[in-house]
Amino acid sequence: MLKKLKLVLDMIKFEHSIFALPFAYLGSILGSLEVNGRFPTWMQILWITIAMVGARSAAMALNRIIDRHIDAKNPRTAERHIPKGLIPVSYAWGFVIVSFIVLFIAASQLNSLAVKLLPIAVFFLVFYSYTKRFTWACHFVLGVATGLGPLGGWIATTGQINLEGILLFLTVALWIGGFDVIYACQDVEFDRREGLHSIPVRFGVKRGLQISALMHLGTAIGLLALLWLTDLGIFFGLGVIVALIILIYEHSIVSHDDLSRLNTAFFTMNGVLSVIVFCFMLIDVLSR
Repeated sequence: MLKKLKLVLDMIKFEHSIFALPFAYLGSILGSLEVNGRFPTWMQILWITIAMVGARSAAMALNRIIDRHIDAKNPRTAERHIPKGLIPVSYAWGFVIVSFIVLFIAASQLNSLAVKLLPIAVFFLVFYSYTKRFTWACHFVLGVATGLGPLGGWIATTGQINLEGILLFLTVALWIGGFDVIYACQDVEFDRREGLHSIPVRFGVKRGLQISALMHLGTAIGLLALLWLTDLGIFFGLGVIVALIILIYEHSIVSHDDLSRLNTAFFTMNGVLSVIVFCFMLIDVLSR
C-alpha cells in the first residue's frame, strides 16, 4: 500500500506543489491584510495548504488517468506510471476521490463562500484534462484552474471576492497558461498525428512562443497593477523586477528551433519565480 502511494506521489510530481502554494499564500495574506487589517491565523494557513495540496493532487492524478491512452502512444510519456502498469487505474481513482474529499474538508474549515465556490474549482480541475481534445485554448483553461488557487487563498481569509483578488487570479492564470504553451511545443508533431489541439499545433511553435511571451507580459502587468492597487511598497516592487528578469531569462533559453532547455524553463524557474514573488511580498508587509 505504501509503495503504491509513493508511486502515485511520484506520478503527480508531489514536490511541484511549490509552484502554486506561494501564490495561494500571497493571496491569503494580502487579502487578509487588505480586508481585515491583520495576518491570517495559522489555522487558516494550515487549511489553505491542505486544500491546495488536495486540489493539485486530485487534478494531476485525474489528468494521468484521463490521458493514459494518449500517454501510452507518446514516446515522451510512455514510461509514465499508469501506461507502464506500475499503478492500477482503480488505485489512481481512489487517490483522486480521497484528494477531493480532503479538498472539501479543508474548504469547510475556512468559510461558507469557499464551500459554495468549490464546485466551480472542481469543474475546471476536471474539465482541463479534456480540453486538448477539442480546442487550442486548453492552456487558458489550465491557467484558470491554477489561478483559482490564489483566488481561493484570498477568499479563504476574507470571505469575499475583491478586484485585487481577481487581478491576482488573472495574473497567475496568464503565468501558468503561458508556460503550458511552452511545454506543449515539445509535442507538436505527436499532437498533430493524434488530432490533439494546442496553441503550438494551431499557430506553429515560433508563433506559440510569441503568444506565450505576450501572456507573460500580462503577468508582469498584473503584478505591477497589484503594486498600484494595494498597500504593497518598494520591496514587492523589487520582487516584481526580479520576476520580470526571470521571465525574460526563461524565454531567452527556448526558441522554435531549440527546445533542449525547456525543462529548466518550465520546472526550475517556475518554482523560483513563485517563491521569490511571495518572499518579497512577505518582506514588504513585515517591514511596515
